[in-house]
Amino acid sequence: MMSRQAPWSLPLLRAPLDWWQERGAFFKDGILALTLTLLTLVPTLSNLGAQLGDLPERPANVLGVGLVLAQALPLAVRRRWPAACLAVVAGAFAVHQALGFPTTFASMGLYVALYSAGAHQVRFRRSLAAMASAGYAVLAVVLDRLGSPLSVPDYLAFYLAPAAAWLVGSTVRARRTEEAERRRLAAEAATAAERARIARELHDVVTHHVTAMVVQADAAQFLLTSAPERAGEGLTAVSDTGRRALTELRYLLGVLEATGESASADPARAGRAPTLGRVGDLVEQARRSGQPVGFSEQGERRPRSVDVELAAYRVVQEALTNAMKYAAGKPARVLLRHGAEHIEIEVTTDGPVAAPVTRKPGPAGGRGLAGLRARVRMLDGELEAGPRPEGGFEVRATIPSRPLQE
Repeated sequence: MMSRQAPWSLPLLRAPLDWWQERGAFFKDGILALTLTLLTLVPTLSNLGAQLGDLPERPANVLGVGLVLAQALPLAVRRRWPAACLAVVAGAFAVHQALGFPTTFASMGLYVALYSAGAHQVRFRRSLAAMASAGYAVLAVVLDRLGSPLSVPDYLAFYLAPAAAWLVGSTVRARRTEEAERRRLAAEAATAAERARIARELHDVVTHHVTAMVVQADAAQFLLTSAPERAGEGLTAVSDTGRRALTELRYLLGVLEATGESASADPARAGRAPTLGRVGDLVEQARRSGQPVGFSEQGERRPRSVDVELAAYRVVQEALTNAMKYAAGKPARVLLRHGAEHIEIEVTTDGPVAAPVTRKPGPAGGRGLAGLRARVRMLDGELEAGPRPEGGFEVRATIPSRPLQE
């Protein structure tokens, strides 16, 4: 069954529309001014326009033609210089009415100029509105002195139409200002969120590997006096940890530099991404730092989204980092449960591990367990961390996720 396209979505109509949208404001306003001028020459539109005063008509002459053009052509700069455009158009309209020239379609330029001033004038808006109103009052007095049969209510009724054009323009300007402010606030919020994300990533990468290197270096220093033949193993562990840190930092910098699809399309960068498959490296690193860690998995491991796998990896990383910092040498256990619609991570450590609970997040709000909670919460998951009744510390996280193939 063929679907019908909207008329404006057809390629033949879409191309001219795109071309028009790419033109500048001066070009578009120039076309508007020229169109209004040409419409003034159409006989059927000659009697359509604003008429004020009902004075005896005088025949058109060169002055009248000049006043007609002065009410239409200045619209070419209605957005660039709205106040000047309004002054010229309104002045030409007032003189045209006071001299009693015939009504023309060019007088509609007054409403366009008033709308443009309300929508695009930046400075002295209230002063310009007051001057326009005062000018209209002077025009009403002049027309009355010239013998206009209109009364005060008639002038007030005519005043409503120009005032409405100004108010419509002011409303459009207010909405544009609100939209610009909303976009600015959204950009600031996105920038703050990105900074917090970068802070979390740097904390997770640097803190874990530096902690492991410090522990491994201390162990190697101890072995230099107690068991020199084993000191080389400790130095090798420090070197390996440093290389892992560099690998993750290169990945993080690559993500920050990349935009769009380039971050995920680069095979080399994707190969350095921390995933659930690399949790075993974290466990092995902790073991080489002297931390006895048990590791087990339940369920079938399935491909997950990058955000989910990275969050799960960071949970294990932060928990093992805290174990090495606050319960060095105490047994720890890492358990991953792969469910159909979620992943569960449990990291338990024996011994007193109360420091992570009392530690408060830093100013950026992305430090330690507080940063992990924020990361997991963004994925609609939950993270619980606290002392165990039998002693030690436990970190438990549940992250909803469907396998990619679904």
